[in-house]
Amino acid sequence: MLRTLADTHVDAHCELDFRTPLELAVATVLSAQSTDKLVNTVTPALFARYPTALDYAKADRAELEEMIHSTGFFRNKASSLIGLGAAVVEKHDGTLPHTLDELVKLPGIGRKTANVILGNAFDVPGITVDTHFGRLVRRWGWTGLEDPVKVEHAVGELVPKRDWTMVSHRVIFHGRRVCHAKKPACGACTLAADCPSYGTGPTDPMLAAALLKGPSRPRLLELVGLPADVVPPVEAAIGTADEAPAPTGTEDQDAP
Repeated sequence: MLRTLADTHVDAHCELDFRTPLELAVATVLSAQSTDKLVNTVTPALFARYPTALDYAKADRAELEEMIHSTGFFRNKASSLIGLGAAVVEKHDGTLPHTLDELVKLPGIGRKTANVILGNAFDVPGITVDTHFGRLVRRWGWTGLEDPVKVEHAVGELVPKRDWTMVSHRVIFHGRRVCHAKKPACGACTLAADCPSYGTGPTDPMLAAALLKGPSRPRLLELVGLPADVVPPVEAAIGTADEAPAPTGTEDQDAP
């Protein structure tokens, strides 16, 4: 399954835009109960206005809240960002730390978010248990556990440590594009032969093909032997629930 995921999602990556570890930390705080796409529309102006931790620490709350308003829970997120900036300045000389123990002590940064930062900004392997990741590894039988930390450790025992970050991206990509919560595209899934939950969604290739989503849809169709124009995507058939969680923000762990 790991090999198939790697072949299926060759484009898997962190979908939050960032240039520095601090920018990724800020983006992950904003992504709680939001989407990466929405966060990416907010962060260019935000990063330009607040380039350093000190800038967040000294930020005018009303201005900051206005800039991040569209991401939701903007008051709590503003508090987290101001507190994050202050803590990084006071305890780490203005530089975001790069260990799990230090990161989780910062305002707005939980274990899941810390693993996102470590894996994508510091190249330290980490497993990101967001909503998509948790439900897919349970659907696949990798673990039956619900607690995100226990899921992280359980999957960590199955996957080589060097691959933790990329496996997280690939599982999340699969959850967003193929294995949807309400109606997975079973009949157009590259993992069909190995999935113990095959049949949860439509197994007819044409019906399943309509459920595939994302920019890599033509390639996903090609991988299962279907032409790119076989059937148009039916976004409404999937439901908005699959769009709500951000790949790096989970409602139950790092939300403000």
